[in-house]
Amino acid sequence: MLWMLLLLGFVLSGAAQAENVLNDISYTALPGGKVEVTLKFASPVSAPHAFSTESPPSIALDFADTRNAVSKRHIDISAGATSGVSAIEAAGRTRVVVDLFRVAGYDTRTNGNNVVLTINNGLIGTTSVATSVGKTDPTKAVSASNEIEVSNVDFRRGKNGEGRVVVSFNGPGAAANLKREGGTIVLDMLNVKLPPNQAQHLDVLDFATPVQSIDTRARNNGVHMEIVAKQPFEQLAYQTGNEYVVEISQKKDEAKLKGKNAEPEYNGSRVTFNFQDIPARSVLQLIADVSDLNIVVADSVQGNVTLRLINVPWDQALDIVLQAKGLDKRRRGNVIWVAPQKEIADREESIADARLKMEDKEALVTDYIPVSYGKAKDIAALLTKETQTNSAGGQSAGGQVQRGFLSSRGSVSYDDRTNTLLVSDIPSKIQEIRQLVAVLDRPVQQVLIESRIVIATDSFARELGVKFGISGGYMDSNNNVISTAGTARGTDQMNNVVLNNRFNGPGLGLPNTARDPQIGNGILVPSLNNRLNVNMPATNPAGSFGLAILGADYLLDLELSAAQTEGRGEVISSPRVITANQREADIKQGQEVGYVTFQNSGGAGGLGTATVQFKEAVLELKVTPTITADDRVVLNLNVKKDAIAGFVDNPGGGRVPTLDKREINTEVLVDNGQTVVLGGVYEVSKSDTIRKVPLLGDMPVLGNLFKNNSRNDTKAELLIFVTPRILSDSLK
Repeated sequence: MLWMLLLLGFVLSGAAQAENVLNDISYTALPGGKVEVTLKFASPVSAPHAFSTESPPSIALDFADTRNAVSKRHIDISAGATSGVSAIEAAGRTRVVVDLFRVAGYDTRTNGNNVVLTINNGLIGTTSVATSVGKTDPTKAVSASNEIEVSNVDFRRGKNGEGRVVVSFNGPGAAANLKREGGTIVLDMLNVKLPPNQAQHLDVLDFATPVQSIDTRARNNGVHMEIVAKQPFEQLAYQTGNEYVVEISQKKDEAKLKGKNAEPEYNGSRVTFNFQDIPARSVLQLIADVSDLNIVVADSVQGNVTLRLINVPWDQALDIVLQAKGLDKRRRGNVIWVAPQKEIADREESIADARLKMEDKEALVTDYIPVSYGKAKDIAALLTKETQTNSAGGQSAGGQVQRGFLSSRGSVSYDDRTNTLLVSDIPSKIQEIRQLVAVLDRPVQQVLIESRIVIATDSFARELGVKFGISGGYMDSNNNVISTAGTARGTDQMNNVVLNNRFNGPGLGLPNTARDPQIGNGILVPSLNNRLNVNMPATNPAGSFGLAILGADYLLDLELSAAQTEGRGEVISSPRVITANQREADIKQGQEVGYVTFQNSGGAGGLGTATVQFKEAVLELKVTPTITADDRVVLNLNVKKDAIAGFVDNPGGGRVPTLDKREINTEVLVDNGQTVVLGGVYEVSKSDTIRKVPLLGDMPVLGNLFKNNSRNDTKAELLIFVTPRILSDSLK
């Protein structure tokens, strides 16, 4: 019995040694950009078979007779030249693949149950030697150059408006680290020389790309480049041969990507595949390892595929493989089912048919859905709208008919008194209708519309007038009488005075009441209106200045008058109204002016029939607001401000009013709370009037005594302001 137990233990130990298990993968970042990856196994491990690739740069370790028990398929490292590490099990062996940013040397060593892989930084000037179990393998050495320098920095504009920065070197093998700091992309190229003619600032605004400027300068033992771009943007960098390319494009608007016909967006980690006639099932397994998803492949998926994909997202690579083999996928959680398109379509069709058959046999239930903010009648019509359309067009084809939002056996009615929907249908449909009513039956947003109508007037008037006259009588040595006055009546009176003095002596023949005992008898002069040669005073003078000079035989009269009027006025009307979204509101204030018109009755001498009619002179605001999805307001506006201007006589009798009309009818898009000027009318009236005596009024200086000047300036301005405000729920 003991012998049998020893034999069983020996067999079990041999089986355990025959199959090892990879339990864990860990890493440590070392100084100098090196990374140490530790692979922990369940039992002592022998040296793996190691090899590396340059395009894409990677390191692969193969362990025969080894299972993979690591929970994570991919571990992200992003340190030095190391991007990440993945473990894949296939055909009884496990492969550990280390993805690199650039070609780098490595070293492997075993330590009991652990395998330690050390990856160098891969920078220019370092030597790389690959060893396995402490032995050097010259075939795995990566060459390096010590004389890499920047030969050119160029900028180009792509066909889709992206900016492309191309850094050219004098040879391959340049190492570059790219990172983003806000709106700046920083590119550091270590151990690379920069010629003096390449240390420059490039202003690339004129290219109409997100890139604004490029600064290149030497720093420490390398080259430092800063690319300033306008946010939001996304960058993509890749290196090929002697060139390092950074592509910056405008970040797509997420709102524009949504929609039935929008292009798919791929966000998976980037992979590179280069396979020749490989089974499609194996490619799907590799994609599952990269994506950390479970992919279930149908047994009907067969055939091989040839792929060459470089730096593409894994989800895009999956779609490419499916399209190439006529396959389709369905995802639920982290599990993706892959099968031929026809197989998936047949399955979904059978599920839909089974659901329809179940609806025909399922028992009907009745439910009552109260409506709070809308009308039950309108919602019932919406739920059965498609049914009414189908009934009008006929249903001769037979088969299942979708009754709006109801099933083929469902019905809906409503009660006006309680504003309640009465629905009879299968439970699943009733639940859908309840959800639909919950979406539709919501309080309508309200808008406060404030408007201001401003009528501003500015008037100015100035007038200068004069009264001027010379009157008198004179008799020369030959007894000739010369007299002057403003009118013929005035000269006639002066002639009579002179002749009276001539025959009777001064003061003789005059009534005693006209004699002054101190100065002798006086004479009667013409009245003022008869003495004036120029009579053009200001109409309503604000002030005047008079002057009279009386000599022995003449009289000079002068009066200057002036007036200046300035006036400013504003009429501000501010109607405001609250209304629901897409509901018209109308507010008015003013008066109705009545007037009488007469119509002849047809009889002889008839006075006709009097009719009283009215005209409105009101301030009115009529508006229909529409709230947009981005909380702006579209206003359909009609604003009117009428005023009575006067009355005109009606030939039949009475007086008819005339109105000054001010009205605007428009539609405008306004931000919430923003004030907009809808329109305005600006009127200016100017007039200069001169009344003067011909010839005399044209004389310099003295001509002002023979003319009247008046000036009138009038300005009127109409402005209409509107401010919509969307009321929040707390204010409703």
